[in-house]
Amino acid sequence: MTNAKLTAAGWAAGVAVTAMVLWSPLVASGYRNPSLHLVLDTVDACVALLVAYLVYGRFRRAGRLQDLLLCVGLVLLATGGLGLSYIAGAVGGAASDGFEVWLPFAVRVFGGFLIAAAALVGDVSARQLVPHRPAAAVFGAAAFAVALGGVLLWSFGAELPLALDPGYVPTTDSTLIGAHPLLVAGQVVTAASFFVASLAFTAQATERDDELLRWLGPACAVGGFARLNYALFPSLYTDWLYTGDLLRTACYLLLLIGATREMKSYWSAQARAAVLDDRRRLARELHDGVVQELGYIRAESYALPAGSPNTARIIAACDRGLDEARSAVHALGHAEDEEPFGFTLHRAVREIAERYRVNLEVDLDDSLTADADQRHALLRIAREAVSNAVRHGKAERISVRLTRVEGESRLTVEDDGAGFDVDATIAAGSGYGLTSMRDRARGLPGALTVQSHPGRGSVVTVAW
Repeated sequence: MTNAKLTAAGWAAGVAVTAMVLWSPLVASGYRNPSLHLVLDTVDACVALLVAYLVYGRFRRAGRLQDLLLCVGLVLLATGGLGLSYIAGAVGGAASDGFEVWLPFAVRVFGGFLIAAAALVGDVSARQLVPHRPAAAVFGAAAFAVALGGVLLWSFGAELPLALDPGYVPTTDSTLIGAHPLLVAGQVVTAASFFVASLAFTAQATERDDELLRWLGPACAVGGFARLNYALFPSLYTDWLYTGDLLRTACYLLLLIGATREMKSYWSAQARAAVLDDRRRLARELHDGVVQELGYIRAESYALPAGSPNTARIIAACDRGLDEARSAVHALGHAEDEEPFGFTLHRAVREIAERYRVNLEVDLDDSLTADADQRHALLRIAREAVSNAVRHGKAERISVRLTRVEGESRLTVEDDGAGFDVDATIAAGSGYGLTSMRDRARGLPGALTVQSHPGRGSVVTVAW
């Protein structure tokens, strides 16, 4: 499912639930269960803290202001639901009845505002805005704002307005009854912040391949409708469970899915990086060891008697060994998807053509792609075909084509060499190279065909 469709599904679910609450007789009242309400509050807060920890790790790696603001916003949302009302009630004194509602409420509103800000700042570096310890600066500013709000609310004492009627029961007949207008307005503002964040995160997820951003869009959409339901039926500060609570839990479950996929993506990337580092280390060892030794043997081979038939065979064997070793060094030192397949194929056959000083004609369709296993097999086939054309056919001109015909990809190597009898070569047991190429072609999966006659060159074609 695309990012836009996933977010649209979140909006549709929120609209459907809210419409059902307002106009369907099937949903008429809440469910009073203090223990379950506490469990949901705790679970939601723990998920928010888990995702905040993950996002803070993203900030440590990339230094984006977006990740830092999102982290602080999630921490504030978790703090507002993780026992803050009980702490506020314990320290509120005479104002505890209002303080235990208004303080968590203010913290949640501020958290929603920071999440919207995170969505809007985009890919901005926090280190450019706050060069020295940006995390401490932002966390400190958020903590100061919360503390300042708490002090101001506590200073009002008994003058704090009653946020919610203690006897409030969230039913369709009691919409907005018993809730202070400021409480309702704050939930509407928070809902608007989540809706803005949903649209902004979805737009960014379309541009960036980011698993967490992909799930933040629908999560914020559902979270926005949760706040809208709290504005209609403010059950958040009661012992009643209602649609707002269910939508809020769904929001955090979507965040948990995004966090899980983000962690999977991160560790997969770490594994790929480790494998690539090891490949590059092996490439360096091959280059500094095997390649250098083969080069030395080849140079010393020229000191052998010129008329000896072994001299030419030894030099040819050294050339083939060097060619294979250099190909292995390049394959180990580069990731398979770092360059187009056509470019890799062109370089591989060009190296052989330049070594044997033959004319090479190349016609490659750069739009054709292949996975890592197919690339390896096709490169080996192409190198074997070109090498055979030079060493056995004494070709002077070789043509390599990579095309797509009638939905089928084809690699063709054609030469003007001496040619050979294909059936006789295989029957004599000397066609190991042909057998190897056929086996590699079958593994693509594909098929290999060889057309050749003595004195008329050869055409090797792989179709897959």
